[in-house]
Amino acid sequence: MNGKLVVSSSPHIRTIESVQSVMIDVLVALFPVALVSVLLFGYRALLTMVIAMISAMVAEAIWLRKLDLFGDGSAAVTGLLLAMTLPPAPPWWLVVIGSFCAIIIGKQVFGGIGNNIFNPALVGRAILVASWGGHMAGQIWPVPKPFAFGVDVSAVTTATPLAGQEQALNTALSQLFIGNVAGALGETSALALLVGAAWLLYKGHIDWRIPGGYIITVFVMGTAFGGGFYGNHLLTGLFHVLAGGVLLGALFMATDMVTSPVTNLGKLIFGIGCGVITMLIRLFGSYPEGVTFAILIMNALTPIIDNFTIPRKFGEVKKSA
Repeated sequence: MNGKLVVSSSPHIRTIESVQSVMIDVLVALFPVALVSVLLFGYRALLTMVIAMISAMVAEAIWLRKLDLFGDGSAAVTGLLLAMTLPPAPPWWLVVIGSFCAIIIGKQVFGGIGNNIFNPALVGRAILVASWGGHMAGQIWPVPKPFAFGVDVSAVTTATPLAGQEQALNTALSQLFIGNVAGALGETSALALLVGAAWLLYKGHIDWRIPGGYIITVFVMGTAFGGGFYGNHLLTGLFHVLAGGVLLGALFMATDMVTSPVTNLGKLIFGIGCGVITMLIRLFGSYPEGVTFAILIMNALTPIIDNFTIPRKFGEVKKSA
């Protein structure tokens, strides 16, 4: 009998998955998006992703005083996700600062992985938007040059389809779906994002309720309040789903298991809340895009959502007043 029993305190649920294995799955899921980004924007896109990932891993290694750069893989994922929210050819120092802010301010000051209340990559991006907005918005987005790997795409820039109705009407839905549009690395190809998300759904790492609630809410509000400028109301709603960072945010950011609710009802509320705030900012705010702030605001509300949606215990009796 010796060695056949393991005596320990609860919980007793065991799994072969580890934090590292989950992070590797996320990196695999992001590979199609990264590949399309490189095909569209060339070596500058690859350089941005590499700098972001290395900077994030170095920042965590310095903070934790360890030599293992990859570790559990969460820093690499944070760096890659941050790169997905950046222009294809930003200054190298901007990427480094964003990665260090994401790891140190967004993650480690809260106690490391599992304790952070905000999505670290979005914390890094929010700091960059607030501090160096000129490098994050406006006519700074390189025009895609498919398969021109060695070309410096930063030579010709334009605005994203969300910058105004003129830019939107000049962009076909098919371009948004395939990815041949100006925008952040992870905001261009809806097809690549869906392929990657399918892998995470298959592996059971994300739940359909958050992205489903998010995407449907954006579509409904875009259809109802978007003004029908994109041909008709339904096409306008679809435009809001495919343009900008909605799919990246819904599929890869809002579904972060650490910063999102744990209950099924809470996940649905969280997704709907992200969609509502995103569209309020897009339609009535001063920013053309609201995904970053929408998810961060809902991250802050996650403990409240969990508290009000935790199922009652079987047989529980309410205390009398």
